[in-house]
Amino acid sequence: ITWRNISDGFFKTGTVGAIAVAESDPNVIYVGMGEHAARGVMTSMGDGMYRSFDAGKTWTHIGLDSSRHISDVVIHPENPYLIFVSVQGAQYGPSNERGIYRSNDGGDSWERVLYVDENTGASSLSMDMTNPRILYAAMWEHRRYPWTMESGGEQSGLYKSEDGGKSWNKLKKGLPEALGKSGISVSRANPDRVFAVIEAEGKKGGVYRSDDAGKTWRQVNSDRVNIARSWYYMEIFADPQDENIVYVLNAPVMKSIDGGRSFQNIPVPHGDNHHLWINPDNNQIMINSNDGGANVSHNGGKSWSTQQNQPTAQFYRVITDNLVPYNVYGGQQDNSAIAIASRTNDFGIDWKDWYSVAGCESAFLAFDPDNPEMVYGGCYQGIIERWVADSREGKPIKTYPELGLSIEPKDFKYRYNWNAPIISSPHDRNTIYHAGNVVFKTTDGGHSWEVVSPDLSRNEKDKQGPGGGPYTNEAAGGENYNTIMSLVESPHEKGLLYAGTDDGRVHVTKNGGSSWTEITPVGIKDGIINSIEVSPHDPATVYITVMRYKMMDLKPYIFKSSDYGQNWEKRVNGLNDPHGFVRVVREDHKRKGLLYAGTETGLYISQDDGRNWQQLQLNLPVVPINDLYIQDNDLVAATAGRSFWILDDLAPIQNLKPAQPELAIFKPKDTYRIFGNAPNQPIPGLGQNPKRGVTLDYYIGKKIDSLELKLEVLSSGKVIRSFSSRPVKDFKSWPGGPPRPAVLPSGHGYNRFTWDFNRDALPAIDKVFVFGNYSGASVAPGTYTLRLTLGDKQAETEVDILQNPKIKATKADFDEQQAILENIESTIREIHESVNSMRSARSQLQSYSKLLKSNKNAKKLLESGKDIMEKIDKWERNLIQPDQKTFQDVINFNNKLNAQLMHLKGFIDVPEPRVTKGAKQRFADLAAEWNNFRKVRDEIIQNEMTAFNKAYRELDLPAIIMED
Repeated sequence: ITWRNISDGFFKTGTVGAIAVAESDPNVIYVGMGEHAARGVMTSMGDGMYRSFDAGKTWTHIGLDSSRHISDVVIHPENPYLIFVSVQGAQYGPSNERGIYRSNDGGDSWERVLYVDENTGASSLSMDMTNPRILYAAMWEHRRYPWTMESGGEQSGLYKSEDGGKSWNKLKKGLPEALGKSGISVSRANPDRVFAVIEAEGKKGGVYRSDDAGKTWRQVNSDRVNIARSWYYMEIFADPQDENIVYVLNAPVMKSIDGGRSFQNIPVPHGDNHHLWINPDNNQIMINSNDGGANVSHNGGKSWSTQQNQPTAQFYRVITDNLVPYNVYGGQQDNSAIAIASRTNDFGIDWKDWYSVAGCESAFLAFDPDNPEMVYGGCYQGIIERWVADSREGKPIKTYPELGLSIEPKDFKYRYNWNAPIISSPHDRNTIYHAGNVVFKTTDGGHSWEVVSPDLSRNEKDKQGPGGGPYTNEAAGGENYNTIMSLVESPHEKGLLYAGTDDGRVHVTKNGGSSWTEITPVGIKDGIINSIEVSPHDPATVYITVMRYKMMDLKPYIFKSSDYGQNWEKRVNGLNDPHGFVRVVREDHKRKGLLYAGTETGLYISQDDGRNWQQLQLNLPVVPINDLYIQDNDLVAATAGRSFWILDDLAPIQNLKPAQPELAIFKPKDTYRIFGNAPNQPIPGLGQNPKRGVTLDYYIGKKIDSLELKLEVLSSGKVIRSFSSRPVKDFKSWPGGPPRPAVLPSGHGYNRFTWDFNRDALPAIDKVFVFGNYSGASVAPGTYTLRLTLGDKQAETEVDILQNPKIKATKADFDEQQAILENIESTIREIHESVNSMRSARSQLQSYSKLLKSNKNAKKLLESGKDIMEKIDKWERNLIQPDQKTFQDVINFNNKLNAQLMHLKGFIDVPEPRVTKGAKQRFADLAAEWNNFRKVRDEIIQNEMTAFNKAYRELDLPAIIMED
């Protein structure tokens, strides 16, 4: 129903390949890093094994650092310290860190117990839980190249150990002589029955079964549905309670109830299925994971929990529009391309706040950012469509609409990257560019296209063959090679375009494509030019990133040119994470030379134009950052597995200086008057809104010790809100009472705080419930002063609060709204202060009643005091309702004058400022009521209390002191 992250802050890489929980102690969890579905795009390597002994509260890294991709973790059913790990190994090159590993001490030390060679890793591991000394392993000879997937060979095979992994025998009888990728599973219900799904040549591929614990095998099913795209799937799971039930996972989930002879499709929330856990004690409880997320079934797969509560999207790219609030766009792996609100008027961002747009999972998206009515989006194989927001309809507009699936790229008219670039010209938003191995241009919405470049790739025909082999072709488009990967037009100069390819070439044209010049940095012979950034400050400056992880080179590559790419300088000092190759670099829009880099493991910044880098992770997950975009002075990140993240307001980074003054406050970005809020704790399943109000950053040069830090908000020289670093002493809270005042952060260094647009809160009446909001009313659009005071030091800045452009109103409308809100607040403040003062008088009258009772001459005065107290009680009950104790009491006990005014304040204090006639009349009526009760108050104080005090003093008793 709800999910929460338990690994952030512990894992050093951002992708998990396998997870296991000890049956004998569910507090013990082992996790193997590096996803094992060997995808050609959006696949990340891991850094070995992690362990938790406290159900995920804390984690320890326990080795196998260079395992790269781990397929399974298996724990002894009775000994949580005895574990086996199947290491698939690096997919883009040979590695010795492959095979089956065993630990007898919970991962403190490891022993490799099965190894074939540097190209053969372990794709599957299964333990006989009735006799844990028996294990079965599937070994897979494989190698990925940027242009093809080799899956299978002579070294692939199935193995068995009967002595806890000390020795292994290769299983052969009844199996194909040559295998590709395999999955294996032994039945807990009948340990003599073992299932395997095997990639092999022709009809030899399929589901195999052994009924004598692996000695002999026979093929029981050869349906293609179980073995298509074998390198990506090949997962098989024997039911723990019924020996005849077995599941095979591929794009669909297939189930057999007759020992694997026949299969039927089990509907699940999403396709591309990669794992299944079945409760060993109740086979009706299952967990399925797929390219859409994770889902749980409690009825054997008849129905499943939702996947709409897991922020696990993998975004290829990110772009935003210029609307207020802006929307964020991107294509998400094996899901639709979407637009999603960057903030809402609710408590968070949920499914109603996004919608699908053009293209599919691998989309680049392009549009007019000021009017994103028409969106251009891509998909694999060069698919591109034009989508219209008004009709929610898309039209395919591919340049040359050939079906590329299953075809060798060398036979295409044009070759397209899986993530083929689409951009709109910043000089003419009706001009759209699309890139394959050449650059296309349209000015008529894709009805016609013009080729405006030659083939900009290396065009290596030997790398344009089948996408996979020797048994399974892979021609979905992920292995298309010699294609353009990045494309950008300069915002300064029309017709100046840069293009980067997936085989390491960079070109520039200064005349809209009439001629191109290669500007590839010296020494770059291959690799993916994943991002190109033209400086927003200097037309001649450009930055590129090169990714060479497909060559097993994980080093960072960032290059800068100051002369349109004629000369390049590599700038990577400080990018020292061994896993952290760079995917994208962007330059700040306000401060020249301030750079942001998204890497495989997080975010880095450089304050000196890339000469030196430092990490800026904050609360950002350790996750690959595929793309970055700057909008409204926010930094938006597209991550591979943790959806979109936004760093609100880059002002403190833009204002970083080697030496700051002792006290400094930085000018916040212009802030729109939008009221959607973010709760103190994130709500499960919802994206987080930015905090409501003006977020400001300030710097304190030393520990403040006992000094008070104070922030004041001023309007026209008048303080309208103040905050302190000192918590309010003896603050009392009760249902329906005021919220605890915010405490101003005051740490040494940089601090961030948000003023919520409101004026100072209203005074409360002790322990009186009010159905309303004690917060001060929100301010109008305008310029406000922010003043920070620490001892004798002061720092000031200003912020402009902007009108929400979706709210149609005039300054006169806001002025009228503010005037009546100030009058309402003034009235509530006077009522509450009067009640508190009268309560003080009543309390003192009660205190001195004993003295009056003991004085034989005070009988008349005692009666007078009682009469005054009764009048105060009666007066008070017209203003407040002391019988309300909870929010539901508002329907049980009459709401009095203060609640009516609170209600009216909330009625008027809304984004649209025009005050209704009814609201004006209501305030006039309430003000008249208060005027009458004010007269009663004055009568009691000025006449009756004055007379009482005079008589009281004549009796020579202590005086009653009235509070103001």
